[in-house]
Amino acid sequence: MILASASPRRLELLARLGLVPEAVDPANCDETPHKAELPADYARRIAAEKAMLVAARHPGKIVLAADTVVACGRRILPKAETAEQARACLNLLSGRRHRVLSAVTVVDAGGAARHRLSVSTLSFKRLGAAEIESYVAGGEWDGKAGGYAIQGLAESFVKHLAGSHSGVMGLPLFETRALLEAAGALHG
Repeated sequence: MILASASPRRLELLARLGLVPEAVDPANCDETPHKAELPADYARRIAAEKAMLVAARHPGKIVLAADTVVACGRRILPKAETAEQARACLNLLSGRRHRVLSAVTVVDAGGAARHRLSVSTLSFKRLGAAEIESYVAGGEWDGKAGGYAIQGLAESFVKHLAGSHSGVMGLPLFETRALLEAAGALHG
């Protein structure tokens, strides 16, 4: 199996299923949302594009790709690349409900693609300016969708989570297991 992601978190999550990929080959595709694209459609499209790009480079192999999106209403939050972006995301999410959509695509050895989408709903506590500044100073947000990592300090901001904790981390294990079983990479 080939993992189409450079995410160390996805590697850790796959290990929970007892899997170590044969190779890690990030797709490096354009992840710019289309105009007026809804969060679920965007997550599905990016996961599928990543999987197909990497599958073309590894014919006959099973390829796993995923994409995780943090959405506030219809708005897709960025993968924070600067402290300013992380701060803006946290200010937006403070005291509010949001969704984390994790799309998974598995391409089997014959080239057939299967897709699943995990949708989790989270509520953050109201964050004070000092809490946001402290979190931003810690750097956990770097490269993370919505400017936070639930597996770190941000978990203490979560008042409520309905859905998949592993999905919020970046790879929903229930959906991933089902897809990998269907592709013949795992046996139930």
